[in-house]
Amino acid sequence: MLAETGIEIMPIPRAALFLAAKVFTQYRKPGGTRGGVPPDFFIGAHAAVSGLSLLTRDTKRFQTYFKSLTLISPTA
Repeated sequence: MLAETGIEIMPIPRAALFLAAKVFTQYRKPGGTRGGVPPDFFIGAHAAVSGLSLLTRDTKRFQTYFKSLTLISPTA
């Protein structure tokens, strides 16, 4: 069924995993929540490393940590 939608599932590149960890370290420095890496960091890093645009309503977080990322934000 998923193939019929045209959605492609891509493995996350190692460079994206490294970038997600690096961004998480920046997030933690000023008192960010302890625990695992937030999923948004994996999503943002994957898009940034792969040169993809990202559709999101949470532009602030992505602009803060992924400056090179092209964001598409729908209006409410």
